[in-house]
Amino acid sequence: MITHENVVEFLDKKAALSFSVIEKEAGLPASTLAKAISGTRRLNDRHLSLLEPVLIEYGLNKHLLRKARVISIVNHKGGVGKTTTTINFGRALSLLGHRVLVIDMDSQGNLSQSLGIDNPEDQLYESLVHNSSLPILTIADEFDLVPSNLELAKYERDLTHSPSGSLRLRTALAPILNQYDFILIDCPPALNIFTNSALIASTSALVVLEPETSAVKGVNNLFELIEEIRQFFNERLVIDGILLTRVDRRLVIHKDVTQTVRRDLAAFNVFQTEIRLNAALKESQYAQQDIFQYNATSPGAQDYKQLATEFLANNAH
Repeated sequence: MITHENVVEFLDKKAALSFSVIEKEAGLPASTLAKAISGTRRLNDRHLSLLEPVLIEYGLNKHLLRKARVISIVNHKGGVGKTTTTINFGRALSLLGHRVLVIDMDSQGNLSQSLGIDNPEDQLYESLVHNSSLPILTIADEFDLVPSNLELAKYERDLTHSPSGSLRLRTALAPILNQYDFILIDCPPALNIFTNSALIASTSALVVLEPETSAVKGVNNLFELIEEIRQFFNERLVIDGILLTRVDRRLVIHKDVTQTVRRDLAAFNVFQTEIRLNAALKESQYAQQDIFQYNATSPGAQDYKQLATEFLANNAH
């Protein structure tokens, strides 16, 4: 049988549906659904059994069978904008009407701290080590977080030596895949057990690249890892594309490296959207806000909104 949560989530997504019409078709008292949506009553088994066949006619099964696209935000190098991208690309998707979960897979906890979660009471490692449910915190409308901090690093050795260590994130995500449209994983700046786990659990990878020679060097190692994961662990894994970040178009080196990336990596999708170097992006993280809260008119906000729009257009079905 469907659950109260299934009904509330479905009706919340289908704002055009008439509660009164559904109540009449299901034989429910007036205002039953309005009270359920507002949180003032809970649907009981009788309500749910009457509602299920009616809501199936309106597309409930298709809604329940949907699964989130899980995207690893990756690079072998630190300081290239992975966390910034996870926060603001994720938030841009949510502002466009999608339900988004971001996961802090880096033991430095920068993603969590940047969203105002400094000392999470529950965090990711508990799910990976003890098989508990993922600790999900609501940050904003349609935008949730699974936090981490340095505690995660303590368990790297244990997970690395466990036969199931790299598979546990995929297992932890399975029960919630139908609750989100997108799940974004902020990966650490290392090709370690946590990056492997993220890629094994993902539908796709988004490679973040700063247009500096040092950042571009070694990126082939990342592509090789993604291909290895795809061959042996996760055949559905694809590369969504390469995102150039921290771009300063006044610098000759940035222009040259950008041209080189677009030429030499033409086999991959290199997003037309580039994330410009913008002080507001860094300031927003210090303020523990996404860029849209901090300064919605900044170049950073404009760029991440454009990225979300381009990404959705690329993946329209």
